Amino acid sequence: MGTALVYHEDMTATRLLWDDPECEIERPERLTAALDRLRQRGLEQRCLRLSAREASKEELGLVHSPEYVSLVRKTQVLGEKELQALSGQFDAIYFHPSTFHCARLAAGAGLQLVDAVLTGAVQNGLALVRPPGHHSQRAAANGFCVFNNVAIAAAHAKQKHGLHRILIVDWDVHHGQGIQYLFEDDPSVLYFSWHRYEHGRFWPFLRESDADAVGRGQGLGFTVNLPWNQVGMGNADYVAAFLHLLLPLAFEGGYHLESLAESVCMTVQTLLGDPAPPLSGLMVPCQSALESIQSARAAQAPYWKSLQLQDVTPVPTSPSTHSPEGRPPPLLPGGPMCKAAAPAPAPSSLLDQLCLCPAPSVRTTVALTAPDITLVLPPDVIQQEGSALREETEAWARPHESLAREEALTALGKLLYLLDGMLDGQVNSGIAATPASAAAATLDVAIQRGLSHGAQRLLCVALGQLDRPPDLAHDGRTLWLNIGGKEAAALSMFHVATPLPVMTGGFLSCILGLVLPLAYGFQPDLVLVALGPGHGLQGPHAALLAAMLRGLAGGRVLALLEEDSTPQLAGILARVLRGEAPPSLGPSSVASPEDVQALMYLRGQLEPQWKMLQCRPHLVV
Repeated sequence: MGTALVYHEDMTATRLLWDDPECEIERPERLTAALDRLRQRGLEQRCLRLSAREASKEELGLVHSPEYVSLVRKTQVLGEKELQALSGQFDAIYFHPSTFHCARLAAGAGLQLVDAVLTGAVQNGLALVRPPGHHSQRAAANGFCVFNNVAIAAAHAKQKHGLHRILIVDWDVHHGQGIQYLFEDDPSVLYFSWHRYEHGRFWPFLRESDADAVGRGQGLGFTVNLPWNQVGMGNADYVAAFLHLLLPLAFEGGYHLESLAESVCMTVQTLLGDPAPPLSGLMVPCQSALESIQSARAAQAPYWKSLQLQDVTPVPTSPSTHSPEGRPPPLLPGGPMCKAAAPAPAPSSLLDQLCLCPAPSVRTTVALTAPDITLVLPPDVIQQEGSALREETEAWARPHESLAREEALTALGKLLYLLDGMLDGQVNSGIAATPASAAAATLDVAIQRGLSHGAQRLLCVALGQLDRPPDLAHDGRTLWLNIGGKEAAALSMFHVATPLPVMTGGFLSCILGLVLPLAYGFQPDLVLVALGPGHGLQGPHAALLAAMLRGLAGGRVLALLEEDSTPQLAGILARVLRGEAPPSLGPSSVASPEDVQALMYLRGQLEPQWKMLQCRPHLVV
């Protein structure tokens, strides 16, 4: 399965026929600029190209009234003055004799893509369409939108394919009120929109675009609005919204031509499985963003257990509270703030490489000491045969008694060879194996090798019985996160341990509420994931963790497994590291009280240094 690109050149036909400064920005170049950029980057050629079809009258009728569809059909025979008069009856709309054909193609493109994905013909895809749709309502055009393409696609997925839970993420500068109106009482569709709001002073100037609009009737809690009340929101603000609002709910239950074209390219690259480029800028959410996120969380809390647990559990310490003695909470060892959150450091050589160079030709490599015939890998995942030089391997192994045995030395040589390929930009991600008795020592060598060969900031997520190497420098270049410790402890801002959550809901809360905020705040250029003795993770949970961490460091993720791990675990990790979606975790569950307590304790301890942990603004005291 691959990635589909759905498009039709006829969608460039509709255009403004009279002077209207409000509508002139909606023009054919919105599509052609994006398509040209896809071709320049070689991305169109990597996709399965599908030509859009027209949506039928019955398919349009899934969300629009027959009278409205008939009205738009009649625009095909109207003259310019009649088209202008009709357009004036709606807000920010123009009609053209080609509008009906173009709008049917735009809606049909979404239907084609839904069918292709849900029948297994492709894994994912992008529909490049015009006119847009998310402002269109049941019987009204609005904001350049004629037919509500996404809403029609969602209704089609329910009717034809029997889906019962659909998530719509609406990422646009404007609120998609049309989608909200169409599904606000439907609990089968979770609608999430983040948009510029400015306390109602930005178009479409609607009270129902605010955070307290949460749906109605049976759909209460299935409309989620995140209104931005300040302009200039950055990467940190959007990542905070992902981690503290969108993803918890999802798991539980462009008119600027240059930026539009670039956004389309990045979307297609991600759908194709290419690693995401490193984020730029300080990873510190602004106060306005935190206010919006907290307002949305508070509005949604009555309907979502994951938010209820977090919001009602007392936080021991936070940047906005004081200790019982009246003193501010102490800062943990490691400095007053994360180095990545300080004035922007010069990018490391490896980060420069990730930003400037194309993705490596070898996406994922598996380095095993003895290939297993039962290991099933995707065709483009390479089984590594090379190994580091014997003399070099022995030099790295010499300080560690557990690496003296031949099997451990062989595994170490393969890991060093793989790691060098990743650091040199020849390989994007990889999986290596080591004997269980040598897991800690092998991980220590991997960290030291990474730091001495180009990595400036290294994130290590250690699962199971793996202690932080005692000789690892406390210089802020390594963030050590241990999931599987005996108790929750923040020994420094760069050394954090937490017990392995007992429930799937607790594991998700730990990843979204602790691991990812710390990781994005740290901004590593290399990620190590070590599944050590007694790690206790099932394959789907390990796959989800690897998939989530793949968004960091340009996808430079190395997973270290024990040699006696099942071939199925190596196979599933290889698939997610090359860009496939992780398998389902099974039935959803909430975190246990113990897991919530451990998580909130650590968040309280770490929030003063790691601003990405904040999900509510500072209080002025």
